Amino acid sequence: MPVLLENHDAEIDLRPGTTKSDIVAYLYRNPEWGYSPQDLTEALDIPRGTATTTLKRLYDDDYVGKTDDGYYHALHERDDIRRYVSSLDQVHRMFGQHRAPDATPDSPEKQLGENRTDEDLEEELTALENDRNE
Repeated sequence: MPVLLENHDAEIDLRPGTTKSDIVAYLYRNPEWGYSPQDLTEALDIPRGTATTTLKRLYDDDYVGKTDDGYYHALHERDDIRRYVSSLDQVHRMFGQHRAPDATPDSPEKQLGENRTDEDLEEELTALENDRNE
């Protein structure tokens, strides 16, 4: 997959959609908190062993910090990782608003789409195109 060189940081080895990226994003979205592996297991719905192993690797690679009693947290000095997480959030805001095809009426995916159906979105697009052409 190509990368935009303006925003590319070779020092960051994270790929969106991976457990590693999900954990980093979660910690950096909540920088004032420290999380145990169990906390992240529950929050991200990942196996405990995966959380523990991934957190150790992230800590060893200086992506996250760790308190003496085992709580993992975002590092204040890692502006590069904060930018990475901010980019993920921007992409989600830009492209994550359409509901998932299998979303149920009460699911978060449906709520993100503001309860709009595909037909509603098509009507909105048609209205915007008509306004633009007038």
